[in-house]
Amino acid sequence: MAQEHFDRLTALDASFLEQEGPTSHMHVGAVAMFENPVPDFDEFLDTIRGRLHLVPRYRQKLSLPPLRTGRPVWVDDPSFNIEYHVRRTALPPPGSEEQLLLLTSRIFSQQLDRSKPLWEMWIIEGLEDDRWALINKTHHAMIDGVSGVDLATVIFDLSPEGTVVEHPPEPWMPAPEPGDADLLASVALGATRTAIDSVKSVTKMVSSPAAVFDGLRDGIEGVGEVAWAGINAAPSTPLNVEIGPHRRFRVVQAQLEDFKQIKNALGGTVNDAVLTVVSGALRTWLHARGVRTEGLELRALVPVSIRPKDAHHEFGNQIAAMRGPLPVYIDDPIARLGMVRQSMDGLKESKQALGAEVISGAQNFAPPTLLAQASRLNFSTRLFNLIVTNVPGPQFPLYVGGSRLLSIAPVAFLPRNHALAIAIMSYDGGLSFGLLGDYDQMADLDVLADALQDSIDELLALSAETAAAQ
Repeated sequence: MAQEHFDRLTALDASFLEQEGPTSHMHVGAVAMFENPVPDFDEFLDTIRGRLHLVPRYRQKLSLPPLRTGRPVWVDDPSFNIEYHVRRTALPPPGSEEQLLLLTSRIFSQQLDRSKPLWEMWIIEGLEDDRWALINKTHHAMIDGVSGVDLATVIFDLSPEGTVVEHPPEPWMPAPEPGDADLLASVALGATRTAIDSVKSVTKMVSSPAAVFDGLRDGIEGVGEVAWAGINAAPSTPLNVEIGPHRRFRVVQAQLEDFKQIKNALGGTVNDAVLTVVSGALRTWLHARGVRTEGLELRALVPVSIRPKDAHHEFGNQIAAMRGPLPVYIDDPIARLGMVRQSMDGLKESKQALGAEVISGAQNFAPPTLLAQASRLNFSTRLFNLIVTNVPGPQFPLYVGGSRLLSIAPVAFLPRNHALAIAIMSYDGGLSFGLLGDYDQMADLDVLADALQDSIDELLALSAETAAAQ
């Protein structure tokens, strides 16, 4: 895997650092529930130690060039201490799911220490029904949701017996920390590599002008579509207000098979069905807030992976974003699904995702100060009302220390002036909705969670009626 000491952050990864502030934490993660037995803590630490060579980034920290002359680089942390990153705590037994979610909210309310590798992991004991939990938290600059599923192989096993590491790693020897001269040299090297890439692009244009022209034309059209989407501003809603540093977290559990039944009976994709039930839940929540929804269509930022299939184990973010519609003005769930399906089909046929990728690539040429402005634009409330991200997970059981993983709920992040984010993840036939809200602005997050469950049940019942009538 290409995770070297002195790797420079991509423009997109650096933008996640620029977005972070006292109230906008740019870490993501998940809370996973396991059956007994809880692994011995020292043995768990040894397991991670024995697999860290598979993910070198987990022992690296950020290093900033002098005077912000270039993007940060990843360097080995000579004082790395795994016991700082992997922590153990317990709920007063029998700990309830509500207490676990409250603890998750508190953990995700705290920023990661940028002087250390940007991740934490918590083992939670004392849960009811002889269960335990694992909470992981990683900065978005380091990892995205799609590659994050691949990283689970570092911790998870495919059987209760565990995984034997055939080639134990050599003792880890961190590279020396760079000085200012080294960091300035890395800036120059990065500029040189960018210039070389530009030369390669010109060479390709000369050797295959027709193919390059087609790609350039599509890219320009895509950028135009992104710009047009930005001109059509997202509506003003109670979701887009000033937020604080503290969080609330709720989970709604569903079955993947139910969403397959919905799309088979009513058309569209599983993701269309997901966006439809989210729209229905937001409609109910807005009504509970006294907000009228006639003619109101919210806009969701829907991350799309642009990672090549052969780049599956690489770190860093390779994502673009589409702005998907949430038609909360439509009362009838079937009609709402039809509108979501039609709109998402149009987005997929458009070049909006390609345009976002072109813009992201162009930012690789930008100095850090311009990059900071671009990152603020990318997460502007003018462009979208909330993040809705759907991450596919493995459809087979996973284990840690002999304990079976029962469920896993993803935790997204809240950009500035965004009070809600919804992350969805499938695992072993289940589908978990993780609702992350600002503590003060989303005091009624339980109302939204209940509305989401009702929206799922309503669309599922209608799909069953439609299937029976066919």
